[in-house]
Amino acid sequence: MLVAILGPTGSGKTALSLLLAEHFHGEIVNCDSVAMYREFEIGTAKPTRTERARIPHHLLDFVEPTGYMTAGEYARIARQVIRDISSRGNLPIVVGGTGLYLRALLNGLFPGPQRSAALRERLRQRTAEKGSTYVHRLLKRLDPDSAQKIHSNDVPKIVRAIEVCLASRQKMSTMWQQGREPLRGFDVLLIGLNPDRGALYDRINKRAAQMFDNGLGDETKKLWERYGDTAQPLGSLGYKQAKQFIHGQLDRTAAIAAAQQAHRNYAKRQLTWFRREPDVIWLQGFGDEPSIQTLAVGLLRRQTRELGSGIEEPESKHDSKT
Repeated sequence: MLVAILGPTGSGKTALSLLLAEHFHGEIVNCDSVAMYREFEIGTAKPTRTERARIPHHLLDFVEPTGYMTAGEYARIARQVIRDISSRGNLPIVVGGTGLYLRALLNGLFPGPQRSAALRERLRQRTAEKGSTYVHRLLKRLDPDSAQKIHSNDVPKIVRAIEVCLASRQKMSTMWQQGREPLRGFDVLLIGLNPDRGALYDRINKRAAQMFDNGLGDETKKLWERYGDTAQPLGSLGYKQAKQFIHGQLDRTAAIAAAQQAHRNYAKRQLTWFRREPDVIWLQGFGDEPSIQTLAVGLLRRQTRELGSGIEEPESKHDSKT
């Protein structure tokens, strides 16, 4: 059996995953595309060292800052990790908000063409010269369906989609339906967190501001000086705005406001994506709320009993950090 906890940023996925892991002999598998990178700490809201000491965590800090992890490669690695966890008699709990990576893990991806370094470099240059909207318009001409699903600021996904279209001479949206190999051998319980939108945005605003208070600007400065544009995560939420701050493009107040807005927009996109996923059981609250945790434990308990999975709750339980 496998549990996946999904939901927007700031919805309490970590807290719920820790509680379920302690109740059901679980091990946590990260499914956040930025938390996979080493040295990116403050802006990723990774589980703390204390939280990682409580429960085994996997696929955190395993990609070099200048590396690149595709959804397909993540799925290949994560599937092996999940099988290893299950072979030990423990429950794999996948946690994260990167919808494409979760879909790749559970449903598989198309066998896309090899990457072209020359093409990607040309597209990056065009993006630097003309902005992300230019390459997004190019994708729209090549593959309108993919362009509709990919945000105009998500340059890595835009570039990959264009690369697939040009190399395969097919639309990426068409290739998505070809040759996908779903995860087999696991009954999957999908738990979605859907807290009140106003309360979620309030949490997001506070967390984005707290990241700057915790030294996000200094962390970004060190990473920029060490890696420059070769570190892709420096373009991710929080780091992008901190980079604008350290380069003098935004003052601190404006950078925080921009980060807050970007995180709120991302949360909306996450919810839109996850609502398209079938079979998600939605819980209307945050993952650190006792009532939501009780509901989630009940769901998983019923599921394990119905399936006869062999996963049992330990006699001693610990309260999850909220």
